[in-house]
Formats: sequence, structure tokens, C-alpha cells
Amino acid sequence: MNVSLPAAVRRTAAGETTGAVALLGVLGALAVASYLYAVQTRIREIAALKDVAFVQAVLFLCAAAIVWRVRLRGPAFAIILLVGVLCRVPLALAPPRFSDDVYRYVWDGRVQAAGINPYRYVPADPALARLRDAAIYPHINRRDHARTVYPPVAQMMFLAFTRVSETVSGIRAGAIACETVTVGMLTILLGRLGLPRSRVLLYAWNPLVIWQYAGDGHIDAAATAFVAIALVAHVRRWDALTGAALGCATLVKWYPAVLFPALSRPGAWKMPAALAGVMVAGYLPYLGAGAGVLGFLPGYAQEEGLLSGHRFFLLSVARATGTALPTPVYVAAALATLLVIAVRVWRRSDRTALGDIRGAGLLAAVFMVLISTHYLWYFGWLALFLAVVPSVSLLYLTAAATYLLAALGPRTLGAAGGPPLFDAALYVPSAALALAHRRRGLPEPARQDHLDAPGWAGTET
Repeated sequence: MNVSLPAAVRRTAAGETTGAVALLGVLGALAVASYLYAVQTRIREIAALKDVAFVQAVLFLCAAAIVWRVRLRGPAFAIILLVGVLCRVPLALAPPRFSDDVYRYVWDGRVQAAGINPYRYVPADPALARLRDAAIYPHINRRDHARTVYPPVAQMMFLAFTRVSETVSGIRAGAIACETVTVGMLTILLGRLGLPRSRVLLYAWNPLVIWQYAGDGHIDAAATAFVAIALVAHVRRWDALTGAALGCATLVKWYPAVLFPALSRPGAWKMPAALAGVMVAGYLPYLGAGAGVLGFLPGYAQEEGLLSGHRFFLLSVARATGTALPTPVYVAAALATLLVIAVRVWRRSDRTALGDIRGAGLLAAVFMVLISTHYLWYFGWLALFLAVVPSVSLLYLTAAATYLLAALGPRTLGAAGGPPLFDAALYVPSAALALAHRRRGLPEPARQDHLDAPGWAGTET
């Protein structure tokens, strides 16, 4: 028997959708104007971005509320994609704003094109003198003392991007190409899970992602793209591709490795085997550098306070209260926390595709809070999970981060030299929202149309 909605209900729903699409178009136009304004006024210091970042966060939150609450169809998806492109183009055509990492990317690509292992020399080494120029070399950070810190797949992408154009613009075009892959995979993923494609907005319009990937060209865009491929492959139960994509993501930036428990399945061997194979194969071309293949990673850990512990927000809070907690104890506790979550995610007997992605998002978010970086580009991949499993906590974190960094600065200390204000303003409300949702039963916007894919016990395909 066919059951149809009453005509009045259909008209109401159609009117609501039409109004939502129109409002989305207005918000999108204002968002594009805000990025054009930032470029035209030549904002170069993060503190000067404060007002613009606030406006962009508000516009994004309003748009997010629409795609959470209304199941949009018709032109909405085209508007979302168009606005996403138009927000990125002005930033990609302007000089990098808030990071000089992209110059190191160009340099590493140039070094490899010259047939030299990028892990062998610091940029200032006389062996590389013939590769220096006035456009790239003077802007390389740590050029006098640090070899590259980026893993092998990132190096391969630097080489590929710079063979198209050995410029900053070439790298940022490569980052936007990676974002195109991410949006495509995210669209497929949403469709596969029965979720509205319009939720791709939560990634495509996210101001943190736009500034860090299109604006400053961070290679994390490639890591996010590989994670998106891994998620689609996992949902399709293509275990070998899941492992290979996750391995590539890990060899762009190390942090995606934390997703392994959520994307592997008990009794399935192809996924871990493919991941291990990619990891080994990725390093093979660079082993001529010997132990130097780790690059500046040990020095980076020292420089960024990972060894002293001042990098970790929760440890800073503990020490501010007078608790003399050694860094190794905090690191052990953080690893134990991740291990407990990982085991719970991996061993669930009722695993579903959406449940696994939810678990992956939880691991990613907890990991980011535990390491508590103030480098915004590290947060970009969280927008990918936000689009699939909406979370008020993650929405706040990704929407507010750019504004808070501009307003407070990365290392501004609180009273009596306490934890940095940026960290407190970012992580405390985010954690409070997560706890409120869990303990008080606050509604999750996505629940109205969750459609979990069938679960699986562990057989491979």
C-alpha cells in the first residue's frame, strides 16, 4: 500500500526547503565576500584576522545549523560546492598568510628533482647551494639547522606538485586538488551511509580548513584526502585499499595512524598487511639517509615541548595546580586512554560502518586534545568526521579555533603563568559540550536520518 504525505505537509516541507536553500545562498555569498575582504585588505598577521574570523565562524555555524536540521535537495548541493570553491580561490592566488611551511615543501620537491635525498642535508648545507634562489630559499624555516621533518609520502607529493609548478602557488593548487578528492570521497561516503550530501558543507565551508589548506597550502590536505579514501574503502569493505590509504595518510602526517583500531576488523588480515606494506615501501627510496631518514623529528619533539611537556594542555593544568607531574607519566596516561578507547572500538560485537566512523572520529578528537597543538592545520581532518557524524563539540572546536588563535594568540598564558588561554578557550568548552551531550542527552542533529550500514563479524572480501 502506498502512503503519501498530506498535500499541506508536502507544501510546508517544500517551503521550508526552499527557504533554507535561499538562506544558504545568502550565507554563502557573505562567506565568499569575507574571504575577498581578507585578501583585499592584505591581512598578514593572525591577530589582525580576529574580526573577519569571527564573522566567518558565525556564518559557518548558521550554515551548519541549516544542513543539520533540513534535508536539502535540488540546487543546495551545487551552491555548497560553488561557495566552497569561491572561498578558496582568493586565498590560493594571494601570498601565504600565517605559515611559511609551504616554502619548505617547494624546497623538498626541488631537492628531490635534483636527485638528492631530502633527508640528507639542511637547506643551508653547501651541498645544496646551487639550488638556492631569492623566491623560496630565504623563506624556509629552520633552514640553518633542520633537515626536513615530513614523512615519505609527503615528500613524494612535494615532488609531484613541484613538477607541475615549482612555486608556492603550485603547492597550494596541489592542496586544493587533494581537497577535491576529499569532497568527492565525502560525498560518496555520505551517500553510502544514507546521509544527506549537503553535509559536505561541514567540511567545504569550514573556515579552519579553508585558511589552512587553500590559504597556507598545508600538506595535511593530502593526509585528509587519504583518510577520506580509507573511510570509503572501509565502508565498502575493501580491506586492502583501506590499509593502503591509511598507510599513505600516515606517511603524510603521522597522526592518522590513531585510526587503525576503528578501520581494522577482527580476523581481517588484508588491511594491516596493506598498511604495513605501504609503510615499508614508502621508506625504501629514502633509506640512503640511514638514521637521518627520521629527519628533524627528534628535534621537532624537543622544540615543540613534547619532551618537556609544556605542549600538553592537560599537563599544564595539572602543573598549574601544584602537581609536579612528570612528562613520561602524562604521556603514559594519554597512551593508556587512547588504548582503552581503541580496544572498546575494535572489540565491539555490533560494529557497523557508521559506528566505526564514529569510533574513528572519537579517536581522532581525543588524540588532538591530548597532544593539544596550537597549529590549526592539525585540526583540519576533524572536519571530515564532523560531516559524517555531527558533533556540537567538534563543531565548536573547528569553527572557533581560527578566531580564538587570532584573539588570544597561541602561547598567551593565563593568570600566574597558567595554561595558555588559547588552549583553555578551545578545549574546555569543547570538552564541556561533549560531556553535556553524553550525560544530559542533548539532541544530536544527525539522529533524525542515521542509516547504519549492515554490521559485519570479521570476514574479508
